Amino acid sequence: MASATQPTTATQQFGNFKMHAGTIPQWVEYFARFGYAAKAVIYGLIGVLAIQVAIGNGGSLEGSQGALSTIRDEPFGRAVLGVLAIALLGYVAWRWMQALYDTEGQGNDAKGMVKRIGYAVSGVIYAALAFWAGSVAAGMGSSSGGGDSSKQSLTAKLMSMPFGVWLVGLVGLIIIGVAIMHARRAYTAKFMQRYNLSELSAKARHYLMRVGQFGLAARAVTFAIIGGFVIIAAIRTDPSQVKGLGGALETLRQQAYGPWLLGIVAAGMIAYAVYCAANSRYRYFNIESAG
Repeated sequence: MASATQPTTATQQFGNFKMHAGTIPQWVEYFARFGYAAKAVIYGLIGVLAIQVAIGNGGSLEGSQGALSTIRDEPFGRAVLGVLAIALLGYVAWRWMQALYDTEGQGNDAKGMVKRIGYAVSGVIYAALAFWAGSVAAGMGSSSGGGDSSKQSLTAKLMSMPFGVWLVGLVGLIIIGVAIMHARRAYTAKFMQRYNLSELSAKARHYLMRVGQFGLAARAVTFAIIGGFVIIAAIRTDPSQVKGLGGALETLRQQAYGPWLLGIVAAGMIAYAVYCAANSRYRYFNIESAG
């Protein structure tokens, strides 16, 4: 794996993308690459399971926990879950470093702080997933995957708080905002500017860009559906309306031409897995020089 270490300067420029000067320890790079690889496994599995449903060949519509729960009973399943849990903690470390050290150069204005808070929240979500996977691997937790019930329970608790319904609605709007962000990243393809692509041909770069755009667009669709469910839950004051990724995929399956819609988005999940794998292999990380 080629190192992405670059000389530390006031601002580092890769293509048209400028990285902030704030640097992080080099060990975080290895953790982050490991974490992106774990995400590739998870979303690849989600996509494969969903495609099987779309073509009527078994499978299941799962979120991250549900997909990981299918691993436990496979040969060496607990060992694999343990490795993935450790890898996800690497991704968590990277997300929190992004928030604390502003490695993406978002700045300290309102827009930048919102994005940095988003990195931190993402870290919390993946920390919970890592903890769950580690618990199952150690035989101390349930491998049921939780489904939507845990999300609905959390929503109910939030609604019971003062202004809780408004908070749930705000969460829904934030998720819609994440969907828009993914759609924008898919359209602009600026993620390519974060990659060290010197080892790839022009044709390979083109395919990598298209696959990344497809994957990010699919993620935008699922986030939009999830956010819509959360907003409906707030409007109806009904936590049971909240659905996760598995529920979003099930919603697509129930529409007209559902198997086709599901198949396209499921293929997009696999494309997103490739995007995560590309981050693991080619992404630049703003780290301290090894020397």
